[in-house]
Order: sequence, then structure tokens, then C-alpha cells
Amino acid sequence: MIEYIKGELVETTPALAVIDCNGIGYGINISLNTYSAIQGKPNVKLYIHEAIREDAHVLYGFSTKQERELFLLLISVSGIGGNTARMILSALSPSELCNVISSGNDKLLKSVKGIGLKTAQRIIVDLKDKIASTGVETVAGSVATLTPAHSEVYEEAVAALTMLGFAPAPSQKVVTAILKEEPGLAVEKVIKLALKRL
Repeated sequence: MIEYIKGELVETTPALAVIDCNGIGYGINISLNTYSAIQGKPNVKLYIHEAIREDAHVLYGFSTKQERELFLLLISVSGIGGNTARMILSALSPSELCNVISSGNDKLLKSVKGIGLKTAQRIIVDLKDKIASTGVETVAGSVATLTPAHSEVYEEAVAALTMLGFAPAPSQKVVTAILKEEPGLAVEKVIKLALKRL
């Protein structure tokens, strides 16, 4: 089993990192959180989960052991495959995901592409008790406290900022702070304010 791969970061996209390790280029599937963490670094170390299927050997890489731990918990839920788990970890940071699960916020989980209400509820039921063992610090008063209307504005603003090239984690913090100060703002206003702060 591969525990981690350490080497030169040759190529990177928001979904894939190619690491040259002693002359072998490993194509590793990554989440947006990991993409933000490794961007601009010449050498990286990614913790690996190896999915061996009949038709392929797929490598998933994570910048932290905690993110890998959450990935393994997610794929243990019936109906969640590697790509869906990666999508969830791209939409939410590890601490936000723990918050969402421990607070039972299925609405926010359902906002992730490819996750229906039943799947969101299954993730919460299956993982609520296991989340504590991951050691991920949950962010008090983060996204989980936003009302549904806020979370829609929040999601759109963060998505727009990410598309503009800002890392998800700082974007999420700034947007959360703005919505706490001025809850009734429209998406465009939130993005404009966020651009000044980032």
C-alpha cells in the first residue's frame, strides 16, 4: 500500500496533480482543498489512497492526513464513490464538512453537485459518531450557522471567487465574515467586498 508520494510537482490542475518521484510521474486525483494547499510549491508530499478496480488503479492524494481520513469515511458510506467523496471535499474544507455532519446540516451537504437529499442524510447518519475520531478542528460558528438564504449567497460567492483564482479556504472565511456583518447583501455586493479583502 502506498502511504504517501513525495516529489517534484510537475503539473497541476484543480482535479489532478502529477508528481515526479525518482523519474516516475504519478497522476494523482486531488480535491480543490489540496489543490489550494500545494499550488505554487515546487516539491510536495501527498498522502495517498489507492483505489484498485478491475479496470484501473486510481490514486487519490491529500495534503493532510485528516483530509484523507475524511475521504475514507465518506467512501465507507453506501453510494459514495471516490469521485463523489472528492467533490464533497472540494466543496467544503475538512473542518466545514465536520461541522456540517455534526450539526446535521443536510441542506448544505445537498448543495454539493451530485448529492441528493437521501445521500446527504445517509452521510450524516453514518458518520456523525465517527467524525470525532478524525481530529479535525471544527470551526465554531462557520457555514453551518448560515440560514438557507445565506448559504445560497455564500455558495455562489465562494464559487465565483474560486473561479477568479482565489483559494477556497480564505474565500470562505472572508465571505462568512461579510455575511455575519451584513446578512442581507446580494451576491454581487458580497463578491465585491470580498475582492477588497482578499
